[in-house]
Amino acid sequence: MDVLKRVPIKEQEPTERIHNFDEVCLGYTPDEAIMEAQRCLQCKNAPCVNGCPVEVKIPEFIQLIKENKFKESYFKILETNLLPAICGRVCPQETQCEQNCVRGIKGEPIAIGKLERFVADWFRQNCEFEFSKPQPNGRKVAIIGSGPAGLSCASSLAKIGYNVTIFEAFHKLGGVLYYGIPEFRLPKEIVEWEIENLKKMGVEFRTNMIFGKTFDLQDLKQEGFDAVFISSGAGLPNFLNIEGELLNGIYSANEFLTRINLMKAYKFPEHDTPIKLGKKVGVIGGGNVAMDAARVARRLGSDVYILYRRTEAEMPARKEEILHAKEEGIKIIELVNPIKFIGDETGHVKALELVKMQLSQPDSSGRRSVKPIDGSNFIFEADNFIVAIGQSPNPLVKKAVPDLELNPNGSIKVDENLMTNIEGVFAGGDIVTGAATVILAMGMGKKAAESIDRYLNNKKS
Repeated sequence: MDVLKRVPIKEQEPTERIHNFDEVCLGYTPDEAIMEAQRCLQCKNAPCVNGCPVEVKIPEFIQLIKENKFKESYFKILETNLLPAICGRVCPQETQCEQNCVRGIKGEPIAIGKLERFVADWFRQNCEFEFSKPQPNGRKVAIIGSGPAGLSCASSLAKIGYNVTIFEAFHKLGGVLYYGIPEFRLPKEIVEWEIENLKKMGVEFRTNMIFGKTFDLQDLKQEGFDAVFISSGAGLPNFLNIEGELLNGIYSANEFLTRINLMKAYKFPEHDTPIKLGKKVGVIGGGNVAMDAARVARRLGSDVYILYRRTEAEMPARKEEILHAKEEGIKIIELVNPIKFIGDETGHVKALELVKMQLSQPDSSGRRSVKPIDGSNFIFEADNFIVAIGQSPNPLVKKAVPDLELNPNGSIKVDENLMTNIEGVFAGGDIVTGAATVILAMGMGKKAAESIDRYLNNKKS
């Protein structure tokens, strides 16, 4: 065994996976997980833990894998992270815990994310989740949104005796975990299993509840909630605001992925909501959502091109997702920027005018800016386009809490304890930060739970 190299992990072949929505990564076997765990140096200062937003006890759970104690390893992770099966799949470990791994100084870092996923999957397949409920403290907390921040906050509060109710706008629970991430990257049964565990912890869920439409802050106060945590996410898609953007055949990535994930549009006509794509599709953007949309479109039979204003090296998407997209035959056209959409006589998009871009010197953040090259405009023909250039905070929140202070970008303004300008109302996740990662949202949910507990205890005293 070469300790400098990771134990390889099996994946579906690209030629097979472009024809299905099954998970791409097949996970470690027990023997493979133990072999990979044996590479861990068990550093005393554990820099990997410092790279984790929820501070999972990484050396400790990996040591238990070495000892073939998979159940104990799972519960060790659960001490700080209730969603290991999800985090092991979608967290950008390569820029967080694994980036800090000492083994990575000489050789490849430990596959921390893949080991976390293995432990959670093994437990799900072999054990029943059990939870000893603490003595109820008689206090009620309302959580708006069942995405990663809301789920993390709920689990942290339930562990210390709070009566927690999560309000979800959709008919399915999980927020962006359910409607935003494709099945081949995060199977829905994983999300549902993690949520069932929360129900066993006593968390109540109410679906089809739209904050700002079907209920507001006053309703929650009347129901006797002592505190509120708003984690309704960044569900408003950003657009290019260029000519022709209202032509038929142009989707926001948000709508496209929601139709696919929540409404099972890829199984039409078995399910009612269709998604119509032509032979050639252009996806505008370079983040994880752009990769998800592109890879879904590829599975629906289209030839897919990603159009990005910088180079592949600057793409914010995970390197693993970019690699998988390229393996699946998706082509990346770098250094191009949209100018206007062009339609046919029926009002359907048929092309996009692009201008070529060039990189300039890095700015203060270290990122290189781009500027257009005069006279370099050209026409890119396609049957459909998917716009994946980010999301903004949910604007309905202001209707539910008219006095709430917002930042200029529409996100909720909070203090260092994640409390808003309204006493007893906290906020976290993408509604505060803008679209970010699952694990960062979870970290904010955990911090919010600590702040809520501290606030209510101080209020009582």
